[in-house]
Amino acid sequence: MDSGIDLQGSFIQALMDLGLPADLAKVIWIPLPMLLIIATATFLALVSTWLERKISAAAQQRVGPEYMGPLGMLVPVADVIKLLIKEDVMPAKTDPWLYTLGPILVFTPVFLSYLIVPFGQHLIITDLGIGIFLWISLSSVVPIGLLMAGYSSNNKYSLLGGLRAAAQSISYEIPLALSVLAIVMMSNSLSTIDIVQQQSGYGILGWNIWRQPVGFVIFWIAALAECERLPFDLPEAEEELVAGYQTEYGAIRFMLFYAGSYVNLILSSLMVAVLYLGGWEFPIPVGVIADWLGISETTPWLQIVTATLGITMTLLKAYFLLFLTILLRWTVPRVRIDQLLDLGWKFLLPVSLVNLLLTAGLKLALPFAFGG
Repeated sequence: MDSGIDLQGSFIQALMDLGLPADLAKVIWIPLPMLLIIATATFLALVSTWLERKISAAAQQRVGPEYMGPLGMLVPVADVIKLLIKEDVMPAKTDPWLYTLGPILVFTPVFLSYLIVPFGQHLIITDLGIGIFLWISLSSVVPIGLLMAGYSSNNKYSLLGGLRAAAQSISYEIPLALSVLAIVMMSNSLSTIDIVQQQSGYGILGWNIWRQPVGFVIFWIAALAECERLPFDLPEAEEELVAGYQTEYGAIRFMLFYAGSYVNLILSSLMVAVLYLGGWEFPIPVGVIADWLGISETTPWLQIVTATLGITMTLLKAYFLLFLTILLRWTVPRVRIDQLLDLGWKFLLPVSLVNLLLTAGLKLALPFAFGG
């Protein structure tokens, strides 16, 4: 299957073909990625909050939201409207600049990371050659916003939550980055498109999860910790810290934290699908399906169907991981903060380092299997 199309280059070229100067075409393009990111990420987050309610209800043998729209689908929309129209109150003795800047620093980097996510074979905003590096760099900004929010709230629970969030993020970012580096080493590229292409041609047997099972487990655990999901929700821990760094926040500022957490969870699930589960690739190679149907793989209508279903495959893989994440919330107890830090520093870090070194050795010894 051919490589993904860079939407930025395609859009600018289309405007230039219409007679517009290149500089003007680039200016017209500038606001479009932000609008696409906000629309796509917001929709996926709304779907995720609805699924969280329904799956949680099923796990507890109850119905969940039912009457506000079909199967309660309008409940997330009602939540957004409620938070938008609520009075935005700032507690006394807070640092107003840091108090306002904290949610923005949490919200913005997560949304920008969607720039390099390939939802389908021909659906990526910009295919950056350093896409994975950009994602890791942006994710390292989020702990600063969390710590800033906890410190500026002038609340002991918020401060403890911010400190926990910073410690947790630093502890798990390193194993996560090392597990991603093993994938980058096998793909010889930091581009998310190239990483998916490296897994194509062999169906489910070509996915990186079989070549990097240890890296997959490390990445998924670290991603759960980065998203502060149970059993790693120590920075919020309602029973201990009320809501941690979010305690003093309300209205639209709280909505930025709330939306950012779900958008980050979807982003992590999409990155797992791209890095380890073949992205838009089918479990059965398209060439095999074409042979079964007795047609050529280059048939135009088959390519259109394949590209369309590829987007569905990416989202199905991501939401399957989201389903497992929600189930974990109701089946696994919360760990203590010392257990969380021990797991990151004393277990995941050395294992991820050994996995990276082992991948380098296997790439030299078995280049045909490990992307030499």
